[in-house]
Amino acid sequence: MSYESFLKSKIATATPAGFDIDPKELNPNMFDWQKMVVRWALARGRAALFESCGLGKTLQQLEWAHQVCRRTYGNVLILAPLAVTAQTVDEGARFGIEVYPCRSQDDVHDGVNITNYEMVTKFDPAAWAGVVLDESSILKSFSGRIRNLLCDAFADTPYRLACTATPAPNDHMELGNHSEFLGIMPNVNMLSTWFVNDGFKAGAWRLKKHAVDDFWRWVSSWAVCMSSPSDLGLTLPGMTCRNCGPSNITLATSGQSKMVSFYAHPPRRPQR
Repeated sequence: MSYESFLKSKIATATPAGFDIDPKELNPNMFDWQKMVVRWALARGRAALFESCGLGKTLQQLEWAHQVCRRTYGNVLILAPLAVTAQTVDEGARFGIEVYPCRSQDDVHDGVNITNYEMVTKFDPAAWAGVVLDESSILKSFSGRIRNLLCDAFADTPYRLACTATPAPNDHMELGNHSEFLGIMPNVNMLSTWFVNDGFKAGAWRLKKHAVDDFWRWVSSWAVCMSSPSDLGLTLPGMTCRNCGPSNITLATSGQSKMVSFYAHPPRRPQR
């Protein structure tokens, strides 16, 4: 082995644990870039989708869960905030994916099931081929009860997906918690590999300057971080904003007029 090969062998990456799939087998309602992301997540087996609002994470996670059910002949559990569960069921019906709301293990159907986080203790973690965390920023707290419960309960689940639009890019602890839930690397190992304890701030960790590229290379081996399809080198009509800038409007409230300013946001192409 050459010295260069030896160094490359030391680069930390997440080991794929999934399966490949023909794009033609994926839901035809998805855009091509969404199919790319879902194919990648299925190939990884355990992955995170950090995508901005409006990019169709719900359809992507539903199709991921549907394909895991097809491949493993097992069931997938989606955990979501209570207010999101009914919306996800409706989205599944819209795109031809049946999603079963359930409150305990006794309610489980064959296929894709969904419940809220507060009910997770009513289920047997060993009974699932896959698990999806919707709004996975619930893992944010390093010592949170729900975070520890989820990491321990699904440590042996073969397929795991975490989806959220709000991972703070400078909140490395949140990234570490996602890594631990997905079975990529424990949070403490991540800290000891790429970080040093900041002596000026108690309990704070600072990314080593020489480790920045290697750290984000590792993150990109198990997570997709994007705010637009253009982040993947793709362009879509309607995803760019022309003439964006401040605008003034006058609102009349209780007989009084008030001038307010707002910024126009880039128009989103309607989700299929």
